[in-house]
Amino acid sequence: MKIDTLLDMQKQLDGHIETEHGLTDVNLVDRKILALLVEVGELANETRSFKFWSKKKASSKEVILEEYVDGIHFILSLGIEIGLQEIDLEGNHSGTEDLNEQFLYVYRIITDFRTEPSVTHFLDLFNEYIHLGELLGFTSQDIFDAYTDKNKVNYERQQQGY
Repeated sequence: MKIDTLLDMQKQLDGHIETEHGLTDVNLVDRKILALLVEVGELANETRSFKFWSKKKASSKEVILEEYVDGIHFILSLGIEIGLQEIDLEGNHSGTEDLNEQFLYVYRIITDFRTEPSVTHFLDLFNEYIHLGELLGFTSQDIFDAYTDKNKVNYERQQQGY
């Protein structure tokens, strides 16, 4: 996946949003972490993987992918907040092959990052989130394409006063 391309796109979007909303001198890390936690919850809700009490099927793959890339936006944005200029993922993950366990693991790593916003915790978070996407059946190309599509939507929303 062309992560540095996505990182550059996210820098531009963040800059636009922060300028438009007068937030260029505001520390947004905690708000972005909370937003990421919410997005992961929305993603889990669309997969319905934890809803043992329900017979309703998961949302379509397209809906789940769109929710998934919302998380990518906030993860990249957190990388920018800690000063990353490039991201070199090794593709290593410590997570599990069980989808529900991986959701819980991603939540834990997000809170680890909040406690210590280091490059190491960021890379752990990104790798585990990518693994979550793999468990959901997404390829690197799926993620890249969906991210670029959603990035355009996010700009349009900003122009419409979202």
